[in-house]
Amino acid sequence: MDKVNIASARVVGLQQSLHLSDYQYTVALTVTYIPYILSGFPSALVLKYVGPDILLPAMVTLWGVAAACQGLVNGYSGLLACRFFLGLFEGGVVPSITLYLSFFYPRMVLQKRITSLYVVTVFSAPFMIMLGAAISQMNGTGGKPGWAWMFIIEGLFTICFGVISFFLLPPSPGKARFLTERERSYVVSVLKQAGSVSEDDVNDNFSWTEVIRAAKSPHVWLLVITAFLGGTILSGLVFFQPSIIVSLGYTGFQAQLMSAPPLLVTVVFSITAAVIADHYRCRGYTFILFAFLEMIGATIFYANKSRHVRYGSLFFWSAGVFGSMPAAMTWLANNVAPHARRASALAAFSITTELGGILATWLLGYISPAPDYKAAMITFTAMSVISVILAVVNLVYLTRQNSLKAVRRRYMKKEDEPDSLGDRSAWFIYSL
Repeated sequence: MDKVNIASARVVGLQQSLHLSDYQYTVALTVTYIPYILSGFPSALVLKYVGPDILLPAMVTLWGVAAACQGLVNGYSGLLACRFFLGLFEGGVVPSITLYLSFFYPRMVLQKRITSLYVVTVFSAPFMIMLGAAISQMNGTGGKPGWAWMFIIEGLFTICFGVISFFLLPPSPGKARFLTERERSYVVSVLKQAGSVSEDDVNDNFSWTEVIRAAKSPHVWLLVITAFLGGTILSGLVFFQPSIIVSLGYTGFQAQLMSAPPLLVTVVFSITAAVIADHYRCRGYTFILFAFLEMIGATIFYANKSRHVRYGSLFFWSAGVFGSMPAAMTWLANNVAPHARRASALAAFSITTELGGILATWLLGYISPAPDYKAAMITFTAMSVISVILAVVNLVYLTRQNSLKAVRRRYMKKEDEPDSLGDRSAWFIYSL
């Protein structure tokens, strides 16, 4: 809510109140990404050592403060400062939460959990839109415009949640207070058996060697590139859907409400696909399906001038992008071990996702004008096609690696392998 409510604030007058040009508004969005990108990698690497029960609530609380302060600014420079600190404190949250979830759940059931993370993001959008529409009616209260109250009230929600999380969030399955000792032992044993955590805790310690091994893994790079492509499309939808709907002829309160239906449909579609993907362990095929939906949505918007048809294209676009990103992130988390290697890969995934956000910000905010957004839609279509190609290449590569590992298992025992191989072990089967 705090990251994207600037899009709704723009619809109800932020840009006019602060006398921002389209260029300045785009710069304000871009400023968020720079510290966001820089903070993602170190946050994921230190998560286990600082403790997720400390680091995650701290980041959330501080970003809530930065978000609320946006409602107190009265000029361009103040908005830039708030957006910078918002990105700084939020940048490590998504890779850290994804890594945190991988501490608790075996690989074969992880996509439902990561999809839930994205679905909550999706679900927060229509909730934020409706809440923002209601809060905007406070225009003039306390001498502040409605968009300012939107930032202040929603930021206070985040601060409260962050503080509460200090007392509720367990650091690991082995220390979860809501589980009995027997349940904790069972969960840890299942995670070790599934390869989600190492048999020996020493192998999960930080090592620059594991960071380098992640950087040398072809399947990591293939998915990190798709993260950039998907991040561009995702950010375009998240930050500009209200503005796109305004360009279709809807205005004000109606425009905000019209943003909700595509996102609500996305929730049902994404959860259903995640359940199927976990059951059949088909990460790559799920990703390809959603990438095709992205392509269909962008193509329809580009090819048709009818505002009703273009509005319908948002359903495909939304379902595609919010389904493909958790599928790709789960696919990556499933196929990288041990901990430090996985943390590095997920941090790289998050960083390139946000780099895509910078491109989307300029594509839709400045380079490609409304109402047609021609350059943006052509770019999104091409990116969806490239994503499918990369996913197919990754499927072929992982299938080949699994075949080679099967041959190795015939001629050696597990005890003969070094303990530090991680996902390169013959007994680590890549998820397809």
